Amino acid sequence: MSTDTDKPTLLPGGLNTNRQLAQWLQFFPDGRVRLLSGKVEIGQGILHALAQIAAQELAVDLSCVDAVAASTTFSPNEAVTSGSLSIQDSGIAVRLASRHARLLFKHAVAAKYGVATQDIEVVRGQFMQGDKRLCGYGDVCHQVNLAVEVLPASQLPAVVLTPTESPIRPDLARKFFAAHDYVQDLELPGLLHARMLRPPNLQARLNDEAWLQAQLAVQALPGVQGVYREGCQIGVIAHTEAQAVTAVEVLAQQLVDAAAWHIPAEFPDVTQLSSWLRTRPLQTTTVASSGAAAALADSSAVNSLQADYARGYVHHGSMAPSCALAQWTGDGVQVWSHSQGIFNLRRDMALALGCTPEQVRIQHVQGAGCYGHNGADDVAFDAAWMARFVAGTPVRVLWSRHDEMAWSPLGPAMSIRLQAGWDGHNQVVFWQHDVWSQGHGTRPGRNPTPSLLGCWLQHGDFPVLIAENAALAVGGGSERNAVPPYQFESAHIYNHRVMHMPMRVSALRGLGAHANVFAAESFMDEVAHATGQDPLALRLQHLHDPRGRAVLESVVQQARWSERDARQHAHAAQGADTAWGQGLAYARYKNTGAYCAMVAEVEVAEQVRVKRLYIVADVGHVVDADGVINQLEGGAVQAASWTLMEAARFDRQQVLSVDWETYPIFRFGDVPEVSVDLLFDSSNPSVGAGEATIGPCAAAIGNAVFHALGVRVREMPITPEQILSAMHQAEGA
Repeated sequence: MSTDTDKPTLLPGGLNTNRQLAQWLQFFPDGRVRLLSGKVEIGQGILHALAQIAAQELAVDLSCVDAVAASTTFSPNEAVTSGSLSIQDSGIAVRLASRHARLLFKHAVAAKYGVATQDIEVVRGQFMQGDKRLCGYGDVCHQVNLAVEVLPASQLPAVVLTPTESPIRPDLARKFFAAHDYVQDLELPGLLHARMLRPPNLQARLNDEAWLQAQLAVQALPGVQGVYREGCQIGVIAHTEAQAVTAVEVLAQQLVDAAAWHIPAEFPDVTQLSSWLRTRPLQTTTVASSGAAAALADSSAVNSLQADYARGYVHHGSMAPSCALAQWTGDGVQVWSHSQGIFNLRRDMALALGCTPEQVRIQHVQGAGCYGHNGADDVAFDAAWMARFVAGTPVRVLWSRHDEMAWSPLGPAMSIRLQAGWDGHNQVVFWQHDVWSQGHGTRPGRNPTPSLLGCWLQHGDFPVLIAENAALAVGGGSERNAVPPYQFESAHIYNHRVMHMPMRVSALRGLGAHANVFAAESFMDEVAHATGQDPLALRLQHLHDPRGRAVLESVVQQARWSERDARQHAHAAQGADTAWGQGLAYARYKNTGAYCAMVAEVEVAEQVRVKRLYIVADVGHVVDADGVINQLEGGAVQAASWTLMEAARFDRQQVLSVDWETYPIFRFGDVPEVSVDLLFDSSNPSVGAGEATIGPCAAAIGNAVFHALGVRVREMPITPEQILSAMHQAEGA
C-alpha cells in the first residue's frame, strides 16, 4: 500500500514534471554550457533571460551559455509558453537546476584536488581555492553525473538574489537588420510550396461535382504537383510559392463561379454582440463569493450604481502569416513550427495523423509576431498533412494574410455587468461582476480529440470543440481578473460561459483580463465620480496589499496626478482644439502575478490619441530589467491599439476584416511616449511581465477619455462612433 511518503517531493515550476538535472543542462569540455528549456522564444526574450539565470547561478560568463530553441526531441516538456509564466516556472527550474549543478561540480573538484568543498569558490566559470585556480567546468564535466533528480531549494545552498545587469539580447541585431531568423524564411533542399484553400466558415460544405471540375483544371496549371482534399481541408502543392498562390486563386474563383459552396449564416449580428452573448446557451459558475449579501438589495448599501461594458472580437494580427515546414521520412514526420506549445501540438498531431507521439518530431523556430493562440499549430498540421502526399520531400505551407485573419482563432467578444453599492460614509459595501463570454481556450493538447483546424475541416472523426476556460487556479479564462483586488464587505463574481462557437475563438494575449480590468477599473472611477471622491483615494481606501499600494502611489507621483485638473484647465485656456485628460488604473495580473499601475494621458479631437503612458510595476525579483521593461511597454502599446481601434468585422457568413485596410491597428505614428519604472524587490520570487499592462492600459485610457470629455465610453474599441453614441446617451439620460 502506498503512503504519502512514497510521493515524490513537490518541485517548483517545470521541475516537477522534468525532474532530472540532465534534462536542463549539458556541459562541454570547452567550458560551454547548453541550456535546455521547454519554453519557446516568441520575441519576449525568454531564452536570453533564462541564460542570464543560469550564468548567475553557475557563476559563468553569459557568453558561455547557449540557450537552445525547444524541440520535442530533447527539451523538457513545459507545455505551453503562455500566461506570463516562463520566468516564473521555467526560470525557477533553471535556477535550481543550475544551483544544483554548481554544487555537484564543486564536490567533483573537491574530490579531484583533495580540498574541502567549502574552500572552493566559482569565479567566471573557474573553480578557485583562494587565489589558486583549480580547473573549469569543462575540465571535470565527464566526472559529474547529471542523471539525478534536482534537489529542492531547501537542500541547496542559499543564494542572495540581486538585480542583474541587462546585457543586450544577442538576437536583436539580427532582427533589426532582417537576418533570416524566422520560420517564414526557412528553406530546405528540394522544398515544395503549398497553399491552403479555406471555406467561407466552419459550417460550409462543398459540392463534389463542382470540386472535381475545378480540381482537374487547377491540376493542369504550370508547376502544380497536386491538388488535395479531405472534406473541406483543401490544399495545393507546387514547385514555387508563386505557382501555389496562383493555383489557389484559380481554384477559389472556379468554386465561386460554380456556386460550389453551401454557406450557412450562423455568425452573430456584429451590432448586437452583447445581446447575442447573453441569450446563447450558458454555463454559469460562481467564480468568487464573499460576504453574506448575495444581492445588492440585501446589502447595507444606501446608494448604488450599475453599468454594462463590452468589447468585440479581436484579431491577433500577427506581423507575418503563420508558416510551417514538414517532411515525412519512414513512418515519422519532422515539423518546423513557431507553435507556443510544441509538446501539446505533437500530441494532437499524432492523434490526427494516426501515429504515436514519438513519430512526430517538432523543432521550434521563431515566428514573426504573435502572443496567443494564432494559426501556428494549425499550419503545422497543414504542412504535415500535405507532406504526406509527397513522402520524403519537405513541404512549406504559408498561410495568406486573408487566411491568417479569417481563420486564426479570434479573441472572444465579452459583455460585462458591474454593480456596486456604498454606505452613508461612501464605503463600497457591495460589488458584483458578471461576465458573458465564450471560453478563451481551444489550444491543442487539452481534449480527447485534436484541436486543429484541418482536423475539423476534414469532417471525419474529430468534431469542432467548444472553447473552454482554464482553471481559476492558473488564472482562468473569461473570468481572468474579474475578482477585484480591493477589499469589499460583499463581493460576488459570476462567469457565464457561452456554449456556442460559430467562429473560432481562443486565447488572445491576457485572455479575459483586457475586458475585465477595463470594466472593473472604469467602474471604480464611476463610483468615485458618483461619490465625489478622487479615483486614487477610492482605490487606496479599499486596497490593502502594500505592494499594490506602492505601485499606485509611485505612478501618480510620476504622472503628477494631483495636478491633473489644473493641467486640464490650462490646456483648455490655451485655446487648444483638443480636450486633455488623464486616467488611472491598477491590477495585479491574474491576482497572483505582477502588480501594475498605469496613468494614461490623452487628447481627444476627432479621435482619441494617447500621448503618454506611465507604468509602474512590481514583478518581484528582476532577472533582466531591459526585458521586463520591453514586455511591459509592448503589452501596453498592443492593448492601446485594441482599446482604440481593433474589432473584427463580419457578416452572418464570414469574417470580413481580412487585411490591414479592413482591420486598422496602431501605426508607428500612433504609439505614445511610454515611461516604465520597476519597483525592484528581490525578496519576492519573479513573476511574468508580458501581460501585466494589458488590462490597466485599457482602463487608464477609458478613464482618461472620461476625464477629457465628461462622457463615459463603456464599449471597446473607443472609436469616434462610440464616443458620439455615448454623448447621445448622456444627453438623453
